[in-house]
Amino acid sequence: MRYEFLVETYETERIKVVSVWSEFRDGDLPIRPRESDPRGRSVHEQMVHQCVSENLWFINMLGIDVGAPPLPVTETRLEFMKRYAEDSGKRLAALQAKEEVWWESETRFFDVQRSRAWVMVRRIAHTAHHRGQQMAMLRMVGRDLHSNYGPTADTGGLMQNHAPTIYGYPSLEALVDGEATGGKKTPLPGAAGKAVTERPDKK
Repeated sequence: MRYEFLVETYETERIKVVSVWSEFRDGDLPIRPRESDPRGRSVHEQMVHQCVSENLWFINMLGIDVGAPPLPVTETRLEFMKRYAEDSGKRLAALQAKEEVWWESETRFFDVQRSRAWVMVRRIAHTAHHRGQQMAMLRMVGRDLHSNYGPTADTGGLMQNHAPTIYGYPSLEALVDGEATGGKKTPLPGAAGKAVTERPDKK
């Protein structure tokens, strides 16, 4: 199917969302980029926004309704991960059943008409944008980062120096199970003195 790449991308993107959430600690949820500035969403508000925004996009623009409330009853880090994992899994199954004609048909995107394939690309980009904000916040609060796309400073440094890609968990199911029992992420080696940026501080 011509649009299988979008389905496969969504499948991996949903794992990346929950993986980033798993890097936070429970006490991090109230943290904002700047404490006194409400314009920057807190970690908690980022999780709420991801769940609500994706639910609305899929219902209103793609016609896919998983028939579940977008937010968990108890808004804890673990419950957000479980809620999003379940709902995004149902959306994935719905996308896997769609034919090419569905992807190429137009739908309403805010105030314009666009193909569903176009809307899906924008949804994936929108999710990646918010995930990037959250990864920056993880650095602000001094948390480690497993791989999300490739190496990080905590997995060994720079790709050009052959740093490895190390995911926290081998699957979304293992992630939810591991975090439910206190966290069982893959250990991180750190950079071991290697450069973690192309312009390292020479001080």
